[in-house]
Amino acid sequence: GVTVAKGQRVGLFYSSANFDEDVFERPFEFDILRNPNPHLAFGGNGAHFCIGANLARMEIKLMFNEIADQIPDISKLAEPQRLRSGWINGVKDLQVAYK
Repeated sequence: GVTVAKGQRVGLFYSSANFDEDVFERPFEFDILRNPNPHLAFGGNGAHFCIGANLARMEIKLMFNEIADQIPDISKLAEPQRLRSGWINGVKDLQVAYK
């Protein structure tokens, strides 16, 4: 950790969350099966924790399970193109192949 003095300015970059090499093995690699996965999605924890986090997790799980059931031979064609900004981080484009 780092001590922050009273009145000292700090910068917050949401898009850098979850890329700490001290916390995540291979943080820049997409690994849906990563375990443990102490990510900071949904606000981390505490007072700012997202009230819809459990619903969002369930929806994501259902979506990926349905894709796996309907398209079991799906494969990645290229590395994902990331959407980068100071406020949001995600996948902009992911090319896949399936039969």
